Amino acid sequence: MGRIYATGDIQMDMEALMAQAAELQTKVNAAQETLAKSVVKGIAGNGACIVDMTGKYDLIKMTIRPEILSQGADAVCEIVSAAYMDAKTKADALIDQVMGDATAGMPMPN
Repeated sequence: MGRIYATGDIQMDMEALMAQAAELQTKVNAAQETLAKSVVKGIAGNGACIVDMTGKYDLIKMTIRPEILSQGADAVCEIVSAAYMDAKTKADALIDQVMGDATAGMPMPN
């Protein structure tokens, strides 16, 4: 059977919930700022291609060694794609860590 609240209990629960939501929003905003300033590196082809990406997936820089350009378009695309995926994987891990830290201890919906 459900719990019966007195009017004052509902108001206190709602105020606590609103305070908790405001605290969570502040932490999430700070985490997003951290991610925007953080840079990860994706590397492929033994360093032939390096992709710098923020924790928000913004591409900052891509470096391609000139010697791989002679390997043909398909090979270059494959190396660039691999470097990008390496950077994205690292950004995903960073996002999990930073957002996990921001929401630690906060009840999250399923």
